[in-house]
Formats: sequence, C-alpha cells, structure tokens
Amino acid sequence: MDLGLKGRKALVTAASRGLGRACAEALAAEGAAVFSSARDEAALKQLNDQLGGAGYRVADVSVAADVEALVAAAVEALGGLDVLVVNAGGAPAGTLEQVDDEGFEKALQLTTMSAVRLWRHALPHLRRSDQGRIVNITSAYVKEPSNLLTLSNAIRPGVTAMAKMLSAELAPARITVNCIAPNSILTDRTRSIAATVAERSGRSLEEQLEANAAAMPMGRYGEAAELGALCAFLCSAQAGYLSGQTIVIDGGAGKTIF
Repeated sequence: MDLGLKGRKALVTAASRGLGRACAEALAAEGAAVFSSARDEAALKQLNDQLGGAGYRVADVSVAADVEALVAAAVEALGGLDVLVVNAGGAPAGTLEQVDDEGFEKALQLTTMSAVRLWRHALPHLRRSDQGRIVNITSAYVKEPSNLLTLSNAIRPGVTAMAKMLSAELAPARITVNCIAPNSILTDRTRSIAATVAERSGRSLEEQLEANAAAMPMGRYGEAAELGALCAFLCSAQAGYLSGQTIVIDGGAGKTIF
C-alpha cells in the first residue's frame, strides 16, 4: 500500500532512540523527508545519516526557546511542514509521596508545555499543507493509570484532552490530530520502569522483563517498529478522516473498552 507520504515534510521530536526513532524510520521508509530532534547530537547525526534525512537540531523540548528555534529550523530545512510527531522523554517514576513540586513542574514543562509549544509554532505551517498531520506519542496510562507513575498519570491526560479539542478546531483545515498510547513496548523507559519493580521484588531486571512478557496476552513485549508503523499510517493519505483518536498499542493487555 502506498501511504502517500513520498516527499512529505516531517518533524519528529525525541527521535534519537526508542519510539521517536521508530516513527522517524517508518516515515523515512515511506519516502517522507524527516527532520529530527533530540538532546543527543551524536545519535541524531547517526540517525540523519542512516535515513538520508533533511537535517536535525539538538533541542530540549521542555525549553520554550528551544522549541521555537527547532520548528523554525525544521521549516527552513524542509521548505514547509506536513507532519508533526510530538514525542518527549517520560517523567520519572514515583508515588505521590516520592514526587515534590519541582518534579511536577519539570514534568509539566516536558510533557504538556512541549506539546503546546510545538503545536503553536507548527500550526501556521501545517495550515499551508494539503495533508497536515499531528501525531502525539502519549501513554496507555491515560486510560489506565499506573501506581508507579504519578507524574505521567497527572500530566499526560491533559495532553490527550487538548489534542481532542485541537482535532475539532483544525478539522476545517483538514489537519488531523491523533494520539498513540503505548504500553509494553520494549524501550529504555520500559526497562527503567521494570528495573524499579525488579528492585522491589528482589528479581534481576532480566527476570522481571521475562515475567512481564509471560503475563502479556501475546507473551511478548511489542517492538518500537510496530508503533512506528502505526505512526506512519496516521500520517498517511488514507488516514485523512481519522482524527481526535487515542489509539492504544499494547498487544491487547488493556482492560478498557474505550
């Protein structure tokens, strides 16, 4: 299937590894021109070389000035913008009693304000596209909170609600806005959370990962590339009437109906 992404101009944040990298790779594989961003310059250069990308910029998306400069640099390098993939590193794990006010403020800047600022600066350019797409990488915990992730539980649902609002606002401009909500995808963050559980249970990390995988409906973790494929579809020509949705990708592990 031709996804209609050839020549499309995409900005992907937190693209140096994990889910962001998988999205960048999937878009590039479909012929999109990809401009990538993260905090790790060496990893970004390696990714850009691998993809034959349109360029990259080191940026911390929790910093307002970095976001503004990033979008400007991407638009200049790409000659416009059709696709924005909003991704950022996850907030640290911790219960309510383990998280202080400073932790909440940092999580707000990293998760919520990064999305708000990326949307704000990208929208004038996306409005000029005939196939505008915004995909936000969130978490399955927006539907089923985790006892270990107080900050994510508190912050990510707000991004999801704003994305839903934005989808209706941008529908007349034919810009779609969707969220991908992953769980049980094997990334560095998944390993970090598993390490926290392993420490509490007296298991090794590998033992904990094996136990987690065995408890999943498919008996395995998902791969980042599987999420990347979903991202590419949401950015495709075929997904032009799919907007305002939060799509959980978790191998059937979740218990919610909607």
